[in-house]
Amino acid sequence: MVLQTEVEFELPKGYLDTEGTLHRDGVMRLATAADEILPLREASVQKNPAYLAVIVLSRVVTRLGDLRMVTPTTIENLFASDVAYLQDLYNKINHDVDGTTVASCPQCNHEFEQEAPTVGRS
Repeated sequence: MVLQTEVEFELPKGYLDTEGTLHRDGVMRLATAADEILPLREASVQKNPAYLAVIVLSRVVTRLGDLRMVTPTTIENLFASDVAYLQDLYNKINHDVDGTTVASCPQCNHEFEQEAPTVGRS
């Protein structure tokens, strides 16, 4: 078995940079423990825990179109649907080992396993 440490993806909408260039294709690498732990020390995350996702994604997205660096500001300026896509991809490649996820019925709260959605794997 070969461990795949990077996954190519294509954003649903794309990142529009200051020059008007649209960047949609990219690469996300597997997260390390440091990717999830070190951002917790940052003041921006301590003030607003929701900012953790921005910092973590900026660490693991290694390429986005022609951009040389993906920074927290880059992630901040993505459309909300693209951030949601990257969060889903992050969870799939880092946490969903067997390709299934646990869901629950909103009416009766019964939990069941379902196949995780397929996202940008190559």
